[in-house]
Amino acid sequence: MAKKILMICGDFCEDYETMVPFQALLAVGHTVHAVCPDKKAGDTIATAIHDFEGDQTYTEKRGHNFALNATFADIRAEDYDALVIPGGRGPEYLRLYPAVIAAVRHFFEANKPVAAVCHGAQLLAGARVLEGRTCSAYPACQAEVELAGGTYANIPVDQAITEGNLVSAPAWPAHPAWIAQFLALLGTKISH
Repeated sequence: MAKKILMICGDFCEDYETMVPFQALLAVGHTVHAVCPDKKAGDTIATAIHDFEGDQTYTEKRGHNFALNATFADIRAEDYDALVIPGGRGPEYLRLYPAVIAAVRHFFEANKPVAAVCHGAQLLAGARVLEGRTCSAYPACQAEVELAGGTYANIPVDQAITEGNLVSAPAWPAHPAWIAQFLALLGTKISH
């Protein structure tokens, strides 16, 4: 059964972590509304490409423009079955918007499926929904997870973890595991 999914993204969210789940969820028949505060349907966000090239942290390059297909000011979290939070630098500033925090909190209070990847944990920490939960994230976000009262899941970069209604992963190499676990939470059946 098709679900209605909200994706909260912002400027310089990670390119793959925005585009890949958006397209994958659409491909299996779900409705996905990608929104950003202070932007409307048809506007774009700039994305960033994060790569792992042997340095102590990721490198960052300008990515694609990603077109939003819904208007943040018009959405109501209550109308959605699930939430996706891409990583990148977007979550760092999105957590400053009270309406974004309220939307994120709704999905946890209502125990609806949530998928967060990489720096998405910064938004979860800002929403104060990690207390007593296990969450994976980009390793540099371990402090945010722990300071928010959560347990950081130190898993390989290509793995994901599900705890209750939350599916989380360290970065985009985990997309196959992260998206598969999110689809399982959504109850999506894919025939081979």
